[in-house]
Amino acid sequence: MKKFLGLLLLISFALSANAQLLWKVSGNELKKPSYIFGTYHLSPLSIKDSIAAMPQAINETSQVYGEVVMSDMMTPAFMQSMQQQMMMPKDTTLQSLFTPEQYELVGKVIKENMMVDIAMLAQLKPAAISQQLAVLLYMKHTPGYNPQEQLDTYFQQQAQQNGKKVGGLETAQSQIDILLNSQSLRRQATLLHCTASDIDKAVEQAQRLIKSYQAQDLDEMLLLMEERDGNSCDPLPGEMEALLDYRNIAWAGQIPAIMTEAPTLFVVGAGHLPGTNGVLNLLKQQGYTVEAMK
Repeated sequence: MKKFLGLLLLISFALSANAQLLWKVSGNELKKPSYIFGTYHLSPLSIKDSIAAMPQAINETSQVYGEVVMSDMMTPAFMQSMQQQMMMPKDTTLQSLFTPEQYELVGKVIKENMMVDIAMLAQLKPAAISQQLAVLLYMKHTPGYNPQEQLDTYFQQQAQQNGKKVGGLETAQSQIDILLNSQSLRRQATLLHCTASDIDKAVEQAQRLIKSYQAQDLDEMLLLMEERDGNSCDPLPGEMEALLDYRNIAWAGQIPAIMTEAPTLFVVGAGHLPGTNGVLNLLKQQGYTVEAMK
């Protein structure tokens, strides 16, 4: 279940007790500082207003970089490609990935929460169903949650409206690969079944994550993400590395040139910032000064 939430939301968290969401990066011959803001993809926009230094970060930067350029994911061509990638091979159906008992359980949860018979989703990849299920659960159990309002999109749109450059550390396709193509269909099915087997726990954990994020308590988020069930729902060897570490290393290789080009506000998932292989530490290892901003 932890891996399911990690892949879906593209998040994982860890920091010290005094950690913040906004960080200033300076030194190492940079003429002007840049900033890094950690997001939680299901957080309301209001979190940005609780950070006093946010206007400073916005005013002192002339471009915004996200994990991906969000508008690229909304083009008709990409939307069509994404829809195609949500589908399983023609020789595979959803039912073939489960035992009869598992299929019945997953179908029950889908019917109760998505208001559709599982047979109607026979050709969808389990990961695609998991993503839709998670959004619907949030809409159902989190009053005021609006899936049309996302921090990542907001900052990019504001930058564009103010004539600032918007860029991405990854391509739109790479994001879809992580969500839909990075695991076998059998593994995707296992994780969907994990969620269906304890839907209340999935909802409760997600609510704890958003509560911790709103409190900027990233230590609590780390504890939540490190919880393990001791079964097939836990991350397999290499899964979390592919989700976080390898990408962090790639980003840390790009960020110096971007900051040298112009002072930049980086807006990325909070889970990419902390830890030994987190972006913050990787930048420190390159000689930059990284400071928490309140």
